[in-house]
Amino acid sequence: MISRVLPSRRNKKQIPSFRKLLKTSKVKLENKLKNKQFKQQSTLKKYRKEQRKLRQAVKDAVSKRPIPLEDPKGKRPGKRIEREEEEEEEALPLDMMDEDDLQLMKDLGQRASFLTRDLSSSEPVHVKKRKREHIIEKYEKIPRALQTAPEKELIHLLPIKDKSGIIPQTREKPVIDSNQDEEDQEEVELEEEIIEDPVRELTLEEHLTERKKKLQEKKMHIAALASAILSDPESNIKKLKELRSMLMEQDPDVAVTVRKLVIVSLMELFKDITPSYKIRPLTEAEKSTKIRKETQKLREFEEGLVSQYKFYLENLEQMVKDWKQRKLKKSNVISLKAYKGLAEVAVKSLCELLVALPHFNFHNNIIVLIVPLMNDVSKLISEMCCEAVKKLFKQDKLGQASLGVIKVISGFVKGRNYEVRPEMLKTFLCLRIKEIEVKKDTEDINKPKKFMTFKEKRKTLSRMQRKWKKAEEKLERELREAEASESTEKKLKLHTETLNIVFVTYFRILKKAQRSPLLPAVLEGLAKFAHLINVEFFDDLLVVLHTLIESGDLSYQESLHCVQTAFHILSGQGDVLNIDPMKFYTHLYKTLFKLHAGATNEGVEIVLQCLDIMLTKRRKQVSQQRALAFIKRLCTLALHVLPNSSIGILAINRILMHTFPKTDLLLDNESQGSGVFLPELDEPEYCNAQNTALWELHALRRHYHPIVQRFAAHLMAGAPSEGSEALKPELSRRSATELFETYSMAAMTFNPPVESSNSKRKDKVIQGDSFLNEDLNELIKRHCNEVDTHLPLDFTKYLQSLLR
Repeated sequence: MISRVLPSRRNKKQIPSFRKLLKTSKVKLENKLKNKQFKQQSTLKKYRKEQRKLRQAVKDAVSKRPIPLEDPKGKRPGKRIEREEEEEEEALPLDMMDEDDLQLMKDLGQRASFLTRDLSSSEPVHVKKRKREHIIEKYEKIPRALQTAPEKELIHLLPIKDKSGIIPQTREKPVIDSNQDEEDQEEVELEEEIIEDPVRELTLEEHLTERKKKLQEKKMHIAALASAILSDPESNIKKLKELRSMLMEQDPDVAVTVRKLVIVSLMELFKDITPSYKIRPLTEAEKSTKIRKETQKLREFEEGLVSQYKFYLENLEQMVKDWKQRKLKKSNVISLKAYKGLAEVAVKSLCELLVALPHFNFHNNIIVLIVPLMNDVSKLISEMCCEAVKKLFKQDKLGQASLGVIKVISGFVKGRNYEVRPEMLKTFLCLRIKEIEVKKDTEDINKPKKFMTFKEKRKTLSRMQRKWKKAEEKLERELREAEASESTEKKLKLHTETLNIVFVTYFRILKKAQRSPLLPAVLEGLAKFAHLINVEFFDDLLVVLHTLIESGDLSYQESLHCVQTAFHILSGQGDVLNIDPMKFYTHLYKTLFKLHAGATNEGVEIVLQCLDIMLTKRRKQVSQQRALAFIKRLCTLALHVLPNSSIGILAINRILMHTFPKTDLLLDNESQGSGVFLPELDEPEYCNAQNTALWELHALRRHYHPIVQRFAAHLMAGAPSEGSEALKPELSRRSATELFETYSMAAMTFNPPVESSNSKRKDKVIQGDSFLNEDLNELIKRHCNEVDTHLPLDFTKYLQSLLR
């Protein structure tokens, strides 16, 4: 009856139409959904409760299972005998039981139904099965041996809405096998026991041997990977990743050494396998087009190379950052002390890549990393970065890489408010900027040749001439394309932009940081590039330099740089300006006696360069009185300085005597004109140098250095170019600055070396007491033999006796 009613109910419940669903409010739909879900949950709870009760009943029935009186199959006789003996001990004696009871027990034992019956029930054995309604209850009371499977828990998922309504979704929760858990637990316990076993401590010798063995294995692995990549880079580009992964070496015994080896190995690999062009990313159109296998292989190689190169640079940057921030990693594989060594190797690799791969990808990123390290506290890292930048400037012919570095340095100096190392600005001196000075000439002379148009050819040339002209133009175009050198226009444009940034940096420091330690580097740079400065700035720049000199805040070396810069400006495009540089001559004449005469005689080299520009190259603007005063003061200075400085000064005096022939009157004792020589006067024009003589040359002729002696004798003879007093070619052909550097004593060596005196005469060597006087020997012996007595020293007593 139930089965018939149910379908009718389902048919009565019609599916709502779309219009009805639209009319139904959202709140009603939510309430219906909640009610359905609540009903489903309640039914699930009831079902679970019934299942739990059923499992509990089965467990109770299994626990109350009776023990059979006899084994029908006759198995395990030993256990059966033991069981029978126990039962006999517990059972009552047979003589105490009636014969009827005993017969009943035997009959019950022979029946099979007795084994499956619940002994706790008082119902008789032979009950007629008349009542059908008790069948289920009796069936439930019969104990059964069931395999109790674990309860499967359900995970309720989001329901699905269908035409018929909302369908609940469930999924069985995975059951974890208890046996597997026990096995896992046993394995963990065994592992803990193994770990708890004490490990034998290695001795220092064994530890070093083990470390050496590990290190050798790592070295062989690195060498194998590197050789495989070098042999065929396109096929083995994936091995770069394997080699780079060794930068994360975790073995604390060899971690630092292995990482350093991997850094250097990867740096050398990238220098070898990197192409001579910049790799750009592919466009979407290029990716979609079909290409040959060789091209596809080359693209994969380029993509892999760029990605690994990028990750490698990121690793190097992270090493430097960890060292700067003093961060210790969680793994504690590397100590804080070892970070410095790793950072130094990383910076060295970055410097090598900066110089070796200026054309490749991420070169600007390397510049941004290197420039701040030029101002690092560590002197080693700072010098390393500055040397790399200098090397880059020297080898950069086009100027593209130099421009990138100059931009970053200029921004860094400005951002630090000009508080940086002077070495950063001294790198500007290595720039190869000489082409800009001939910019106008090249534009006038080497104008690009224009080809004739078709109309011009048709008007002026015949048919055969046009044919020849076309072939000639084609050949000229091919020759232009075949030229390896970059175009002069592009080079001049880059050099002009670079020099503008350099001068902006210099002028900012001159204006805002005149007492900065960067001033000598700025003045030195201006002295080098002064001939490239625009003529419009010359007047203002000379005024600034003179103001700096007169302020008195500069050292003698800085003031010498100011003088050098001023005369570099005047010797180039400044020739057209009507400027009297007498104040700069006076300042140099006054500064000569302030030069350092010791080992740090660096100012002498600047003086020699200034004298060459001021007196030799501007000979027409220099009077005889000025030349005589400078020669006299330079000879006096040569008496006080080191030998190499004396040689340079005497060499410049020789050039001045050749340039101004009338200065030979200083070699004569007779005075000319009125007045007396005033050596203390700082005005070279009014010190009456014509009334003195170069008596210093006689003292220098007896100098301990043979080259100084030679130069002094040469000047005393009037600096002849021929004869016995003439200089040898190796001395006469060199400039004063070259002689100063050649005979430098910075390495604590004497140039030329002192000859060892090996005299053949063997004098008799007097030994011992024969050196001393007899009276002195007796006095020494007497005092040595006296017994030492500790008496107070009374100096006043002896002093009074001496006064009397």
